[in-house]
This record gives sequence, C-alpha cells and structure tokens, in this order.
Amino acid sequence: MATGDIVLGPNQYGKAENRLVRITRDTDRHEIEDLNVTSQLRGDFVACHVEGDNSQVVATDTQKNTVYAFAQQHGIGSPEQFLLTLGEHFVTSFDWVCGGRWEAELYAWERIAVDGRPHDHSFVRTGREVRTTVVQKDGDQTWVLAGFKDATVLKSTGSEFHGFPRDRYTTLRETTDRILATSVTAWWRYTSTDVDWNARYEAIKAVLLETFASVHSLALQQTIFAMGRAVLEQFDDVAEIRLSCPNKHHFLVDLEPFGLDNPNEVFFAADRPYGLIQATVQREGAPQAPQAWATVPGFC
Repeated sequence: MATGDIVLGPNQYGKAENRLVRITRDTDRHEIEDLNVTSQLRGDFVACHVEGDNSQVVATDTQKNTVYAFAQQHGIGSPEQFLLTLGEHFVTSFDWVCGGRWEAELYAWERIAVDGRPHDHSFVRTGREVRTTVVQKDGDQTWVLAGFKDATVLKSTGSEFHGFPRDRYTTLRETTDRILATSVTAWWRYTSTDVDWNARYEAIKAVLLETFASVHSLALQQTIFAMGRAVLEQFDDVAEIRLSCPNKHHFLVDLEPFGLDNPNEVFFAADRPYGLIQATVQREGAPQAPQAWATVPGFC
C-alpha cells in the first residue's frame, strides 16, 4: 500500500504557440520577424491545483497579450533576447513566480527579387531550417539554449559504413560509398547571457554544416561527434551541444532485372523506419546544468 500524503509535484503552465509576426516599418524597406512563442510559468500554484484558488494564477491569456505587447514595445532583435526580456518581466512582476520556461521558433523569410533587386516589402518564406530557442529561469539562475531543427543535409559521396557485427538477422550490406543524409536538430547551451545572439547563431550553424560537408564519414555517429567538437573548439561561450540526426536512408535501386547498370546513380529515398542517432558533446569535467534541459524532449 502507498504511504504518505499525496502532494503536488513539479508543474508549469502558460500559453503555448503564440504566432507572432512583427513588421518593422521605420523606413520604406521593411523587415519581418516571424516567431512561434510559448510562455510557461513556475512558482507557487499549489492553491490553484489543490483548491481551485486562482488568486495567484497569471492567466494564460495575460501571458499571450504580454508576448504581443512586448513585441511592439521592445522589438524582437533575436529570439534569445526577446525571451530573456519576457522571462525577466514575469519573475519580477509577480512575487510568487520564481521561474519559468520560454520557447521560440523563428521562421526565416527572404526578399522576393524584382528585376534582379530585392523588393522592399515583399518576401518569400524560406525552408532551410527553423531556428529554436529556450530560456529557463529558476530564481536568480538563467539558462539559454539555442539551436535549429529541420535542417536537411545530404552528401552524395564521402560516406562509408562497414565493419559492424553480423548475426543471423543482419541483411545490411557493407559499403564504402553511400549517400549520407539526415535532418539535423541541434541544441547548444550558452555559458553567458551577454552574447551577440544573431551573429553567434549564424557562426555556429556554419561550423556545423561545414563540418558535415568536410568530414569523410565512416558512420553518422562519427560525423555528429565531429560537428559538436568543432563547435566547442571554436566557441568558448558554448558549454555543450546536443545533436539528434535521423538517417534519411537512400537505397540503391536494383536495375539488373531490366538489363541496366546502376553505378550509384538511382536511389530509393525511404522515409521510415530510420536510424536515429543522438549524442551530447561536452567538455570533460565541465559543470552540468540539468535544469537548462528540463522539458526539452528527445535528447540524451
């Protein structure tokens, strides 16, 4: 039989997926910022859960309205800075709010070219990757995670896979020349909140993609470790990086029944099932911050 009182455990609440588009129109050349923002508060909400007492519940509608108001008052600039501003507001405005989690996805747009020149106020959505950010606050501590998802990359050669154990269930053929493709999800943790967020994001993304392209891969595991190591070697303000990479398998099509050769030219792109490779790359002996990664699913 269970013993002890039944009590409320860790909890949070807020308004999820506030779709926010801000147009900066200070000049005739407009700028667009397109985000999906989630706000969640943590603190003393026992009375609400246990007794239905809402006297300390900052309504989720209030959180939503704050997101839009702050976009107008403070601008966006970068998702990291915007979320830090939101978090500071909530934990300083309500005594019983001791922390929270603020998340944003940033969708990229580029200008439509007219007569070879980028248009001042017409845009087309780009789909290379979605920029992601999570800010977590707990009392005086603040953690910033940044990254991206849905960055689909492919090497048409420069990848091998062989030397793996075989048993009665192994049918995969060894290869010294294969397509390596994946959809990269990356998260990294900063050691500071004093960062040029946009410049650092672009620099880290470039290192990750350049490393994927340049490393001769003997396994996707080897590749993602090399990608993470390259980031930590170049950026002291990154404490650790986590990568999740599903194998986007490309299988060589057998054209022999039709009397045709297929020298690594025609492939069947399979969507499932797929290998899923995930790893954390970190500095040996460096302090860990599990609170920073709380509620970030799907990672080691």
